[in-house]
Amino acid sequence: MSASPSLVTRLRGTVDVLYREMIKFGVVGAVAFVIDIGGFNLLRATVLHGQGTWVLSRAVIATIISAAVATAAAWIGNRMWTFRHRRNRPVHHEAMLFALTNGVALLIQAACVGLTNQIVPGHTSLAAENAAKVVGIGLGTLFRFWAYRRFVFSHEPLEDTSPLAD
Repeated sequence: MSASPSLVTRLRGTVDVLYREMIKFGVVGAVAFVIDIGGFNLLRATVLHGQGTWVLSRAVIATIISAAVATAAAWIGNRMWTFRHRRNRPVHHEAMLFALTNGVALLIQAACVGLTNQIVPGHTSLAAENAAKVVGIGLGTLFRFWAYRRFVFSHEPLEDTSPLAD
């Protein structure tokens, strides 16, 4: 017994949408990654140079600032491009959910940097901080993609017949 053409067509459409969303999410994420890592290293090399204490270590403060700037860029890219076909609620509601999602991802990232600085002996170099930041960004990215699709931009995609859809 074979699947009906409508089921196969719907499955292909779903996979196509997921694939395009993943690619766009990756491009937006790459731009945000450059902003985040670049901002972090700029801050660590200038105004936030040195160590500090556990909760308020300069590495954690630099992580929070650079991630916040990258989050703003990601909001624009994901709202205007990646998930534009999923707009389903007022912008302020989406923005709040986006901010909450990124707040959790930021905590993941800051915890990775903070734990590396405080718990792993001898790993307080900028290279170790960058490695911890990349691990935190990776874990946060997995969480973000799931949460964006599940909560922030959660409605089924809208039909977009414009030639600029991709």
